[in-house]
Amino acid sequence: MMNSFQVSTTKIIQVTLMMIMSKSAFSHDNHGKIAPGPGPVTYTQADAVQGERIEHGERVTAIDEAKKLLHAQHHPYTPLATFSLPSKYEKPTISSVEDYAVPLNNLPLLHPGPGEHVHVMEGKRYGYNNLSVGVTNTQPGGSPPMHTHPGEESHVLLDGTIKYAVGEETFVVKAPYIMQIPAMAPHSFINVGDKVARLVVIFPTNVWEYDVLDVFPFEKKSKNTSK
Repeated sequence: MMNSFQVSTTKIIQVTLMMIMSKSAFSHDNHGKIAPGPGPVTYTQADAVQGERIEHGERVTAIDEAKKLLHAQHHPYTPLATFSLPSKYEKPTISSVEDYAVPLNNLPLLHPGPGEHVHVMEGKRYGYNNLSVGVTNTQPGGSPPMHTHPGEESHVLLDGTIKYAVGEETFVVKAPYIMQIPAMAPHSFINVGDKVARLVVIFPTNVWEYDVLDVFPFEKKSKNTSK
């Protein structure tokens, strides 16, 4: 008999397959396949502490009852698991002002969904008290899973065209654009353009964390509003 976390893991795999198999999740210009990203993820299972599970560069933990109740107050979907960075890390040595400048390629690289790669500056690892930033490259047809964050989020779309799903609403935006995501709002996006979408995500917390939900919004028809 499977425990609740094993059931959630099975559901995560099912949702991921939904994303991969969705016709809208691929770039036709690339013969039905999503182009490769900037490289392999930084963290693997070899970087896990005892009892920790790492997938696609992130730690995966079970949803507890308190979180389930929190989600139920905000939306009708079921949270499957929490994704965050592995707990083991070393803070960089800061001995001069120049040490605060961190090259992008030195940041952990994650692979949250098909065609999406994110360099993550988790604030607590770099001396920030209330800030985390992700720099996202999403290939045509690429998309993260539907998810929520405990706090609000700001998206700065620098380049590309993406279709958002926030709650049950969908709409298309073209760069340059700034988008607000309220706390606990289910959301995702898909690159509907023909080039890489470059997006910066900003959080007023020094912790990188999100909960994946049991729905993928881009395989069903919905009314779009272009901006």
